[in-house]
Amino acid sequence: MAKLIIDDKEFEIPDGGKIDAVCEKAGIPFSCNSGVCATCQVEVVEGAENLNELNTEETDLGMDRNNRLSCQCSIKGGTVRITY
Repeated sequence: MAKLIIDDKEFEIPDGGKIDAVCEKAGIPFSCNSGVCATCQVEVVEGAENLNELNTEETDLGMDRNNRLSCQCSIKGGTVRITY
């Protein structure tokens, strides 16, 4: 199991799982879930290497490995700390 930490709240997610449902439950706003509105943008404080690579939607919006769309992220394993 991987660990996602959102502003000091810890959540377990299966390795390879998407983080969007946990982020939404934690209060991060979602609008489209398809990577075009950017309302769910988060800052990756720690563990960026434990997330999937940026996809086309994220690069088109100018994201980088420390600024991601949570609707497009999967956690490969380990621990990732984000803030909204």
